[in-house]
Amino acid sequence: MSEMIEIKTHPSSIQEPSANSQRNDKQAVEKVSKSSASEIQDVPNGGLKAWLQVLGTFFIFFNTWGILNTFGAYQTYYETGQLYTTSSSNISWIGSVQSSLLLILGLVTGPLYDAGYFHALLYSGSFMILLGQMMTSLCHEYYQALLAQGFCIGIGVGLIFIPSVAILSTYFGSKLALANGIAAAGSGLGGILYPIIFHRLCDKIGFGWTVRAIGLVIFVTQLIPLALFRVRVIPSSKRKPMDLLAFKEPAYTFFVLGGLLTFTSLNIPFFYIQSYAIYEGISADKMGFYLLSIITTGSVFGRIFPNFFANHIGPFNIISLCTIICGALMFALVNLSSLAGMVVVSLLYGFFSGAFVSLPPTCFVQLSPDRSLIGTRMGMGYAVMTIGNLIGTPVAGAILQNEGFNPMWIFGGVMSIAGGLIMMASRNIQGQWKSLARV
Repeated sequence: MSEMIEIKTHPSSIQEPSANSQRNDKQAVEKVSKSSASEIQDVPNGGLKAWLQVLGTFFIFFNTWGILNTFGAYQTYYETGQLYTTSSSNISWIGSVQSSLLLILGLVTGPLYDAGYFHALLYSGSFMILLGQMMTSLCHEYYQALLAQGFCIGIGVGLIFIPSVAILSTYFGSKLALANGIAAAGSGLGGILYPIIFHRLCDKIGFGWTVRAIGLVIFVTQLIPLALFRVRVIPSSKRKPMDLLAFKEPAYTFFVLGGLLTFTSLNIPFFYIQSYAIYEGISADKMGFYLLSIITTGSVFGRIFPNFFANHIGPFNIISLCTIICGALMFALVNLSSLAGMVVVSLLYGFFSGAFVSLPPTCFVQLSPDRSLIGTRMGMGYAVMTIGNLIGTPVAGAILQNEGFNPMWIFGGVMSIAGGLIMMASRNIQGQWKSLARV
């Protein structure tokens, strides 16, 4: 017990508990604890039930970031003009709206999760994803795709992502980074399978039926988290929707600012690597269409191994270093003309960018001394980072149209390296400027 209550009573008034009261006590223990997250002292940190939550979150990543990482395949298809005609920059707004809604809705879903609406968010978000996917299969105009694929799917993934990640922090303590890494590998697997399904089916059965087939995969795999998720802790009081005092903490502010710059560049290779290989004539035998799947193949491992080492080295050390390497890899794409080089850079970029997808939740836990504010600070941080995510790929598309691929890669590389360096400053503040600190 975290606190003791002194009860003054006459000895004769003390009675043995009745059978009914014992049964009621037993039932109360079996119910979900209503204690605040900051009071939890007995986090399981493992066990069958805990790892089943990881499996459920794996498929949440599969159908959130996995879907978002697939947009490069749609971008390449839309740019052919077979469905509608518009600029690369306009097309990229669809993908940036999708991923930005995933992040910014954390401001709403965090408090709702803490208020006990986890399953309501899960069911409604799953419905919106499926609705948006099916409506996309009927699109023939740009505005229709923006509404269905950008906004409808974006709202769906935004409703389920933050709550599904937050639930892991109630089941894991020291193994949280590893659990997040395994779960985040689902986005890599989704990013591998969905583009391949899209490419292999589109020429055979057409765009509409291909999108519906992907919708069927989403429906079946989304049934898994719906069946597995169990809420372990419901806070006893409503959580503050905002904690603006967090921005007075330099470590938090620098981390969020670094994340904003990194998100500006993160999706550029995912959106444009296929177009680059095809336009420059680098690919052979349609290999260019598989570069997106190659990137996400690397990200499967990049969401697991960096998180494993984060338990020993520190999540801030890993995420800042991996982000800087991502920037260097975008510079490596400048004037790259060999297919082998493209494959290697794609694999490496997928691997190192995976750390930035899976590690921020672990970092936000460390940046939240009060565990009851983890969801609040995570939602606020992702909301700010959304700005970079929203404008990054459209700006890259505008640069591509006006200047070409090389300036676009340079823009992405500069933003990624700058983001990594700023997150390194957050790491130094958090680690009290100790060079060997495990932060």
